[in-house]
Amino acid sequence: MQLRDRLYINGAWTAPHGKGTIDVHCAATEEVIARIPEGDEHDAAVAVAAARAAFEGWAATPPAERAAFLGRIQEGMKARAEEIGKTIAQEVGMPVKLATRIQAGSPTFTFGMYAKLGAGFQWEEKVGASIVVREPVGVVACITPWNYPLHQIAAKVAPALAAGCTVVLKPSEIAPLNAFILAEIVDSVGLPRGVFNLVTGFGPVVGEALARHPDVDMVSFTGSTRAGKRVSEVAAATVKRVALELGGKSAAVVLDDADLAAAVKGTVSACFLNSGQTCSAHTRMLVPESRYAEAAKLAAEEAQQYALGDPFDEKTKLGPLTSAAQRERVRGYIRKGLEEGAALLAGGPDAPEGLGKGYYVKPTVFGKVNPKSTIAQEEIFGPVLSIITYRDEAEAIRIANDTPYGLGGGVWSASEERALKVARRLRTGQVDINGAPFNMFAPFGGFKQSGHGRELGKFGLEEFLELKAMQLKPEEKPKA
Repeated sequence: MQLRDRLYINGAWTAPHGKGTIDVHCAATEEVIARIPEGDEHDAAVAVAAARAAFEGWAATPPAERAAFLGRIQEGMKARAEEIGKTIAQEVGMPVKLATRIQAGSPTFTFGMYAKLGAGFQWEEKVGASIVVREPVGVVACITPWNYPLHQIAAKVAPALAAGCTVVLKPSEIAPLNAFILAEIVDSVGLPRGVFNLVTGFGPVVGEALARHPDVDMVSFTGSTRAGKRVSEVAAATVKRVALELGGKSAAVVLDDADLAAAVKGTVSACFLNSGQTCSAHTRMLVPESRYAEAAKLAAEEAQQYALGDPFDEKTKLGPLTSAAQRERVRGYIRKGLEEGAALLAGGPDAPEGLGKGYYVKPTVFGKVNPKSTIAQEEIFGPVLSIITYRDEAEAIRIANDTPYGLGGGVWSASEERALKVARRLRTGQVDINGAPFNMFAPFGGFKQSGHGRELGKFGLEEFLELKAMQLKPEEKPKA
């Protein structure tokens, strides 16, 4: 078992003020695999003070030098990619091959991306007689979730550092070990003291202390909509900037001319990735009434292909959920779907056979789902797909937009032009056309209660910048 008994503050591994500890469990075995510090408000305050003291010097560091540090962090992450992948496979439950490719590969790419963007970014421009400059927002509190833990950390920390901000990171206490690896890498590359700080603990204590602190200029939060609302409330007292990436209930709209087999396969994959623990997962599949029977059969058959098991077994395609609480939450939603009359096509709420230990939930597909039902409206965060029928294109768009969320979605059609026309009418931050892959350079974020602000690409860098206009007196034209 790992014992992490220090926080990373002001460039050093520091004994926490908080005396408690938090157990970290393996998703597949339920065993305690590590113990981390339960930081408190004092620890948060010390980290903020370190970040505040470091801010002026880091903000004045030339962008190319800041970018060079990010490049060195990327190299450190590359060297430890296998370790990161295995660690997150244990913490989160994603099969280890996928975890190494996605959970380790994505954040490594992100640091490299911001090394390049930061070095070549246009930091100022002339607008008439004014000089408009982009300056770092200040001290940033990054509060991150457990489902793609290091990816979400990198999507905040890398652009914040590239922008010239200093950072206090509060990772999820459920999957925190990857954050300690990052802190070790940061320490090894010689980042100036106080520029990056790591404080572990619980959200209502450390997270709220950071959101409340007057010396924190911005909070970047990813998590549930409920928690995001609380962050906004607490941060409002000091009128700090808040960026929120919250829940989702994304719809894949399958039009009547789509390749149905490809659409179903792609949608199930987009729903079940990371055992459904993806905020932008396509958890609603909208199909024409006339094609429901075929779609239902295909989806049920596809779900059977997702072999459930140990994330370190090569045969496993679907690992466990991350925690006991999450397992019970998802099984509760499955039971709710049955109570509300949805047709169970695959899976169900019962424990899977042969997997007595671990936070496992059967890959589940519901058909004939009422678009107003609980499982069609609320974020489940597990491997549960709801198939909803529609009569015409206008109804499909209305159903797709009829939830409190607006994070992701998809459109499937034989005509890209038609798919794009529908996509433009979806009130959501991203839309995949015919299963197109995720683009790390495009903005990621949502509409409505999925949050505000954007991550990734140049858009993510701009989130951490303030605009300043310096007015110059116009040159007087010579008299004739």
